[in-house]
Parts: sequence; C-alpha cells; structure tokens
Amino acid sequence: MNGKRIMQVFKCLTVTVAISLAFSPSVTIGSAEETIEHEAGFYYTIQRGDTLWDLSDKFFDSPWYWPELWQENEQIPNPHWIYPGERIRLFQKQGTDTFTFNIPEPEIVVQESAVERDQKPMLEEKTVYYSYPPMDAVGFIRKEPVQPLGFIFKVKDDNVLIHEGNTVYISYADKNALPIMQGGKYTIYRKLHPTTDRDRNRQLGAQYYIVGIVEIAQLEADFVIAKVAKSFRALAINDFILPYERRSPKIPIIKSVPNLNGTIIVSEEHAQLIGDMSLAFIDKGKTDQIQEGQIYNIYYEEKAKVKIQGKESAILTPVDFGRLIVLHTEQETATVLITQTDKSAYPGTLIHTPPDE
Repeated sequence: MNGKRIMQVFKCLTVTVAISLAFSPSVTIGSAEETIEHEAGFYYTIQRGDTLWDLSDKFFDSPWYWPELWQENEQIPNPHWIYPGERIRLFQKQGTDTFTFNIPEPEIVVQESAVERDQKPMLEEKTVYYSYPPMDAVGFIRKEPVQPLGFIFKVKDDNVLIHEGNTVYISYADKNALPIMQGGKYTIYRKLHPTTDRDRNRQLGAQYYIVGIVEIAQLEADFVIAKVAKSFRALAINDFILPYERRSPKIPIIKSVPNLNGTIIVSEEHAQLIGDMSLAFIDKGKTDQIQEGQIYNIYYEEKAKVKIQGKESAILTPVDFGRLIVLHTEQETATVLITQTDKSAYPGTLIHTPPDE
C-alpha cells in the first residue's frame, strides 16, 4: 500500500473517530485491517480461427478489451498476427491481500471556511491514454533525408532470413559522423521510394520503414558486429541503422484540431484496401498543428443528381465510417493507426475533425 493510499485511509479513520467521540463515552485505540483486491491470470493456447477481438469478447465480455490484452502480451508484434499453438496471458481472476495498520490518536477536526475551500486548487482532469505496444515499429514519411549511421552488409552463416538472435555485420556509413557505441541500441530501417501527394502535386518525402532493432556487440576498424534484438518485419542486407529512441506505448488522448480536413495518402504496407489496425499516412503534419494522440474521423461524401439553384448535382452530408489516432508527426505528414472502420478505406479517403469537437 503506497503512502497516498495510507493517508486516505487515515483521513477516513479521523472522521470516523471524530464522529464516535460525539456519540460514545469512550474510544478504543488499536489496529485495523484493510483488504485490497488484486488481479491474477492464466494462460490460453491460441486455437485455429481465434482473434484478439473474439478472445476479448469471450473472456472479458467485451471485444473492446483487446488493446489491453495485446499490451499484456508483448510477444505479439501485430494484433492480426496470432497463430495456433501460441500461448497468451489472460487477466481476469481476482485475489485479495489484507494489510494491518495502527489507528492514530483522534484529531480535532476544524471545519474549513468557504473562502478556504474556494482557494484550494481544482483537481486535474484524469488523462485518458490509448495503448499501442508496438510503437517502436511505427515508420514515417519525411522530406528531409535521414542520414544513416551504417548498413547491414552480411549476416553470420549467410542465413537467407534475418530474424531475432541473428548476428549481423554493419558497415560504417561515415566514420566522421555520430559514432556507433558498443552496447548501444539502433533502429533498423529501410528507405522506400518518395511519396507523392497527387491532389496537390507535391513530393512529401521518402517513406522510412522500420524493420527491427539491433544491439552493438563489438566494434571493429571498418565494421561493427551486432545482434538482432527485435525483428518487427523481415530484415535484409543493405538495411540501414539510426539511433534508437524508445517511444512510450501509452499515448495521451488530446483535443483534435478544429475543422481540419485531410486525406489518407497510403497505408504503410501500400495495400489498396485499408482496414482496422492498419498503419497509414495522412497529408497533415506539424505545420497543421497535428499532434500525437489526436483522433479524427474517416468519412466519405456522396453526390446526388438533384437540381438545387440551377445545379444538377449536390454533395450530401458527410458519412463517418471509421476513426484513426495519430501516432507520429512530421512537418507535412503524420503516421496514424486506423482504430475502427465499418468498411475498408483506401488511398485518397477523407478524414476530418469529429463533429462533436
């Protein structure tokens, strides 16, 4: 039990003792017990056809519990990628612990005035978070080129597939640049072709595709030896490295930009159809006041052939069919996660600020 909790208990006891003094001739000072509930869990083996959505509905009576279930199982890199035979940890059983503490001497309770109450600071609103465990695997589109520190030129034993635990050899990109440190962690990435905003006919920059993390084991004169600590996707010869910066999986939800309209440029995997839990890029960034933790709606507009003031067609009221949350921002673009869709989105799909904001 932490100090804040103990102080809360003591304050409650103080009020109780004060009331007892008013209605009974004597008070007994001794000890008291408090019972604290805690959670325990068990493991479940994935069966064919299982999804985190279905398992959350089955074990927790709500499919919307799946982000917490995913967060408790860091070995799952993507919620779509669970396979028969894997074991995941579930939390649903309750337990109790009993704590004993001394009851303090009764205090004289002085009622505070209305002025004193008004002068007390207001309680801060509770922050709401969205949990996305694989934040370290979130890529981005950036116009200014990223300068790599090195690149993988060989894998030990010439393995065709590079995965976690493999030893790789990394060549220095520029020895006069930021030094590679022994024992340090570095992000492995792949630079893809520049992305074009077709609506505005402008280059948005190259896509940086995050594939894993390496830890430097040994420094040599012309190269370094590293071990693959994490592989988010298939690694390959000529993949680059840059300094690793851990990003928190807990994203505070903040207010969206009022009256913002934008477009989904492309999904991270360049899929034609973009569904739930897909990463994608939008054509808004820091210059548009986009920040991590903002939520926007995905929508479409239909046209109807009706005559209104001489016009033969009119755009109907926008229809929202999904939501996304911003995970990472650049100057002119942002990386987003599609959290929910009633139908598939696609490159060019529209987004806007939720109507209730």
